[in-house]
Amino acid sequence: MTTTIAIAGKGGTGKTSIAALLIKLLSEQGTVLAIDGDPSSNLHMALGLPLQETIGSIREGLLDHKAIEKTGMPKPDYLELKVREALVESSGIDLLAMGRPEGPGCYCAANNWLRGSIDRLANHYNYVVIDNEAGMEHVSRQTTRDVDILLIISDPSIRGITAAQRMKDLIAEMRSHVDRIGLVINRARGGIPTQIKHAVDAAGLDIIAAIQEDPNIPELEVNGRPLVDLPDGSPLRKGVAELATRLDLIPVKG
Repeated sequence: MTTTIAIAGKGGTGKTSIAALLIKLLSEQGTVLAIDGDPSSNLHMALGLPLQETIGSIREGLLDHKAIEKTGMPKPDYLELKVREALVESSGIDLLAMGRPEGPGCYCAANNWLRGSIDRLANHYNYVVIDNEAGMEHVSRQTTRDVDILLIISDPSIRGITAAQRMKDLIAEMRSHVDRIGLVINRARGGIPTQIKHAVDAAGLDIIAAIQEDPNIPELEVNGRPLVDLPDGSPLRKGVAELATRLDLIPVKG
Protein backbone atom coordinates (compact mmCIF):
# COMPACT_ATOMS: atom_id res chain seq x y z
CA MET A 1 0.00 0.00 0.00
CA THR A 2 1.31 3.45 -0.93
CA THR A 3 1.25 6.35 1.53
CA THR A 4 0.97 9.75 -0.18
CA ILE A 5 2.18 12.90 1.57
CA ALA A 6 1.74 16.38 0.09
CA ILE A 7 3.75 19.34 1.38
CA ALA A 8 2.59 22.90 0.79
CA GLY A 9 3.32 26.38 2.06
CA LYS A 10 3.90 29.92 0.93
CA GLY A 11 7.24 30.77 -0.63
CA GLY A 12 10.20 31.06 1.70
CA THR A 13 8.89 28.85 4.50
CA GLY A 14 11.36 26.03 3.82
CA LYS A 15 8.85 23.52 2.49
CA THR A 16 11.26 22.10 -0.11
CA SER A 17 13.94 21.59 2.54
CA ILE A 18 11.46 19.75 4.76
CA ALA A 19 10.22 17.73 1.79
CA ALA A 20 13.76 16.68 0.86
CA LEU A 21 14.67 15.57 4.37
CA LEU A 22 11.37 13.71 4.78
CA ILE A 23 11.96 11.95 1.45
CA LYS A 24 15.46 10.97 2.54
CA LEU A 25 14.20 9.72 5.90
CA LEU A 26 11.39 7.66 4.34
CA SER A 27 13.81 6.13 1.84
CA GLU A 28 15.38 4.38 4.83
CA GLN A 29 11.99 2.68 5.42
CA GLY A 30 11.07 1.85 1.81
CA THR A 31 10.96 3.18 -1.75
CA VAL A 32 9.92 6.79 -2.38
CA LEU A 33 8.58 8.57 -5.45
CA ALA A 34 9.33 12.29 -5.03
CA ILE A 35 7.14 14.60 -7.12
CA ASP A 36 8.31 18.19 -7.53
CA GLY A 37 5.09 20.14 -8.09
CA ASP A 38 6.73 23.57 -7.99
CA PRO A 39 7.45 25.15 -11.42
CA SER A 40 10.76 26.45 -10.05
CA SER A 41 11.87 22.79 -9.77
CA ASN A 42 14.29 22.99 -6.82
CA LEU A 43 13.60 19.66 -5.15
CA HIS A 44 16.21 17.84 -7.22
CA MET A 45 18.94 20.19 -5.91
CA ALA A 46 17.84 19.68 -2.30
CA LEU A 47 18.04 15.92 -2.90
CA GLY A 48 21.30 16.06 -4.84
CA LEU A 49 19.72 14.57 -7.98
CA PRO A 50 19.85 15.67 -11.63
CA LEU A 51 16.83 17.14 -13.41
CA GLN A 52 15.56 15.53 -16.59
CA GLU A 53 12.51 16.23 -18.76
CA THR A 54 9.54 17.61 -16.83
CA ILE A 55 5.91 16.52 -16.95
CA GLY A 56 5.04 20.04 -18.13
CA SER A 57 7.15 19.68 -21.26
CA ILE A 58 5.64 16.25 -21.90
CA ARG A 59 2.14 17.73 -21.60
CA GLU A 60 3.03 20.45 -24.09
CA GLY A 61 4.36 17.79 -26.44
CA LEU A 62 0.97 16.07 -26.44
CA LEU A 63 -0.42 19.04 -28.37
CA ASP A 64 1.85 18.13 -31.30
CA HIS A 65 -0.43 15.47 -32.74
CA LYS A 66 1.59 14.95 -35.91
CA ALA A 67 4.79 14.21 -34.00
CA ILE A 68 2.99 11.59 -31.90
CA GLU A 69 1.37 10.03 -34.96
CA LYS A 70 4.82 9.52 -36.48
CA THR A 71 5.73 7.24 -33.56
CA GLY A 72 2.87 4.90 -34.44
CA MET A 73 1.92 4.68 -30.75
CA PRO A 74 -1.48 5.42 -29.17
CA LYS A 75 -1.33 8.63 -27.12
CA PRO A 76 -1.78 6.93 -23.71
CA ASP A 77 1.07 4.50 -24.48
CA TYR A 78 3.26 7.34 -25.73
CA LEU A 79 2.57 9.32 -22.57
CA GLU A 80 3.34 6.33 -20.37
CA LEU A 81 6.69 5.95 -22.10
CA LYS A 82 7.55 9.65 -21.79
CA VAL A 83 6.68 9.73 -18.07
CA ARG A 84 8.98 6.80 -17.39
CA GLU A 85 11.73 8.42 -19.44
CA ALA A 86 11.39 11.57 -17.32
CA LEU A 87 11.84 9.59 -14.10
CA VAL A 88 15.14 10.32 -12.33
CA GLU A 89 16.12 7.07 -10.64
CA SER A 90 18.41 6.66 -7.62
CA SER A 91 18.82 4.31 -4.70
CA GLY A 92 15.55 4.32 -2.75
CA ILE A 93 14.36 7.61 -4.27
CA ASP A 94 12.99 8.32 -7.76
CA LEU A 95 12.01 11.84 -8.85
CA LEU A 96 9.44 13.34 -11.21
CA ALA A 97 9.39 17.10 -11.81
CA MET A 98 6.05 18.59 -12.88
CA GLY A 99 7.72 21.71 -14.31
CA ARG A 100 5.93 24.46 -16.20
CA PRO A 101 2.21 25.13 -15.70
CA GLU A 102 -0.32 24.80 -18.48
CA GLY A 103 -0.08 27.16 -21.43
CA PRO A 104 -2.93 28.12 -23.78
CA GLY A 105 -4.84 25.17 -25.17
CA CYS A 106 -7.00 22.29 -23.97
CA TYR A 107 -5.31 20.03 -21.43
CA CYS A 108 -8.27 18.06 -20.06
CA ALA A 109 -7.40 14.81 -21.85
CA ALA A 110 -3.68 15.27 -21.21
CA ASN A 111 -4.23 15.81 -17.48
CA ASN A 112 -6.45 12.75 -17.24
CA TRP A 113 -3.80 10.63 -18.95
CA LEU A 114 -1.09 12.14 -16.76
CA ARG A 115 -2.99 11.40 -13.57
CA GLY A 116 -3.52 7.79 -14.62
CA SER A 117 0.10 7.34 -15.68
CA ILE A 118 1.54 8.86 -12.50
CA ASP A 119 -0.87 6.87 -10.33
CA ARG A 120 0.14 3.62 -11.99
CA LEU A 121 3.79 4.49 -11.49
CA ALA A 122 3.23 5.54 -7.87
CA ASN A 123 1.63 2.22 -6.98
CA HIS A 124 5.09 0.63 -7.20
CA TYR A 125 6.41 2.72 -4.28
CA ASN A 126 5.91 2.59 -0.53
CA TYR A 127 5.69 6.40 -0.31
CA VAL A 128 4.85 9.30 -2.61
CA VAL A 129 5.93 12.75 -1.42
CA ILE A 130 4.67 15.78 -3.37
CA ASP A 131 6.42 19.14 -2.94
CA ASN A 132 3.67 21.53 -4.05
CA GLU A 133 3.79 25.09 -5.27
CA ALA A 134 2.14 27.68 -3.03
CA GLY A 135 -1.14 27.48 -4.96
CA MET A 136 -1.21 23.67 -4.67
CA GLU A 137 -2.25 23.30 -8.31
CA HIS A 138 -1.39 19.62 -8.48
CA VAL A 139 -3.48 18.80 -5.42
CA SER A 140 -6.46 21.11 -5.87
CA ARG A 141 -6.80 20.40 -9.61
CA GLN A 142 -6.41 16.68 -8.99
CA THR A 143 -3.57 16.11 -11.44
CA THR A 144 -1.91 13.84 -8.91
CA ARG A 145 -3.18 11.03 -6.69
CA ASP A 146 -5.27 11.22 -3.52
CA VAL A 147 -3.45 12.42 -0.40
CA ASP A 148 -3.14 10.64 2.95
CA ILE A 149 -1.32 13.46 4.76
CA LEU A 150 -1.12 17.14 3.82
CA LEU A 151 1.58 19.08 5.66
CA ILE A 152 1.25 22.87 5.48
CA ILE A 153 4.53 24.62 6.27
CA SER A 154 4.50 28.08 7.85
CA ASP A 155 6.95 30.41 9.49
CA PRO A 156 6.04 31.75 12.96
CA SER A 157 4.14 34.80 11.68
CA ILE A 158 0.50 35.86 11.46
CA ARG A 159 0.90 36.21 7.69
CA GLY A 160 2.16 32.63 7.48
CA ILE A 161 -0.70 31.23 9.58
CA THR A 162 -3.23 33.17 7.47
CA ALA A 163 -1.75 31.64 4.31
CA ALA A 164 -1.89 28.18 5.92
CA GLN A 165 -5.57 28.67 6.78
CA ARG A 166 -6.32 29.66 3.18
CA MET A 167 -4.63 26.51 1.93
CA LYS A 168 -6.65 24.39 4.35
CA ASP A 169 -9.85 26.11 3.18
CA LEU A 170 -8.87 25.59 -0.47
CA ILE A 171 -8.56 21.87 0.09
CA ALA A 172 -11.97 21.79 1.77
CA GLU A 173 -13.48 23.53 -1.26
CA MET A 174 -11.66 21.69 -4.02
CA ARG A 175 -10.90 18.18 -2.81
CA SER A 176 -12.43 15.54 -0.57
CA HIS A 177 -9.66 12.93 -0.40
CA VAL A 178 -7.16 14.31 2.12
CA ASP A 179 -7.21 12.13 5.21
CA ARG A 180 -5.19 14.37 7.52
CA ILE A 181 -4.01 17.99 7.45
CA GLY A 182 -1.23 19.11 9.78
CA LEU A 183 0.66 22.36 10.32
CA VAL A 184 4.44 22.52 10.67
CA ILE A 185 5.91 25.72 12.12
CA ASN A 186 9.38 26.09 10.63
CA ARG A 187 12.19 28.39 11.81
CA ALA A 188 10.72 28.69 15.29
CA ARG A 189 13.18 30.48 17.56
CA GLY A 190 12.92 29.13 21.07
CA GLY A 191 9.25 28.15 20.82
CA ILE A 192 5.98 29.34 19.33
CA PRO A 193 4.84 32.83 20.42
CA THR A 194 1.51 33.03 22.23
CA GLN A 195 -0.01 35.20 19.47
CA ILE A 196 0.84 32.54 16.91
CA LYS A 197 -0.69 29.79 19.06
CA HIS A 198 -3.92 31.79 19.28
CA ALA A 199 -3.93 32.34 15.49
CA VAL A 200 -3.37 28.60 14.90
CA ASP A 201 -6.25 27.69 17.21
CA ALA A 202 -8.53 30.24 15.54
CA ALA A 203 -7.65 28.80 12.13
CA GLY A 204 -8.56 25.29 13.28
CA LEU A 205 -5.12 23.96 12.43
CA ASP A 206 -3.32 21.07 14.09
CA ILE A 207 0.38 21.67 14.84
CA ILE A 208 2.36 18.51 14.10
CA ALA A 209 5.79 19.95 14.84
CA ALA A 210 7.69 23.15 15.54
CA ILE A 211 11.15 23.06 13.95
CA GLN A 212 13.95 25.31 15.17
CA GLU A 213 15.87 27.52 12.75
CA ASP A 214 18.86 25.61 11.38
CA PRO A 215 22.22 27.47 11.36
CA ASN A 216 23.77 24.82 9.10
CA ILE A 217 21.72 25.68 6.00
CA PRO A 218 23.52 28.85 4.82
CA GLU A 219 26.86 27.05 4.53
CA LEU A 220 25.31 24.28 2.43
CA GLU A 221 23.62 26.80 0.14
CA VAL A 222 26.79 28.87 -0.31
CA ASN A 223 28.70 25.74 -1.35
CA GLY A 224 25.90 24.38 -3.55
CA ARG A 225 25.52 21.22 -1.49
CA PRO A 226 22.16 19.39 -1.21
CA LEU A 227 20.05 19.85 1.93
CA VAL A 228 20.18 16.11 2.58
CA ASP A 229 23.84 16.66 3.58
CA LEU A 230 22.76 18.35 6.81
CA PRO A 231 24.45 16.73 9.83
CA ASP A 232 22.48 14.22 11.87
CA GLY A 233 22.13 16.53 14.86
CA SER A 234 20.92 19.56 12.89
CA PRO A 235 17.66 21.17 14.09
CA LEU A 236 15.93 20.71 10.74
CA ARG A 237 16.86 17.04 10.45
CA LYS A 238 15.80 16.39 14.05
CA GLY A 239 12.54 18.29 13.51
CA VAL A 240 11.64 16.31 10.39
CA ALA A 241 12.35 13.05 12.23
CA GLU A 242 10.08 14.25 15.05
CA LEU A 243 7.17 15.03 12.72
CA ALA A 244 7.62 11.71 10.88
CA THR A 245 7.45 9.89 14.21
CA ARG A 246 4.31 11.77 15.28
CA LEU A 247 2.65 10.87 11.99
CA ASP A 248 3.61 7.18 12.49
CA LEU A 249 5.64 7.26 9.30
CA ILE A 250 8.72 5.91 11.08
CA PRO A 251 8.97 3.84 14.27
CA VAL A 252 9.79 5.45 17.60
CA LYS A 253 13.43 4.94 18.48
CA GLY A 254 13.95 3.01 21.68
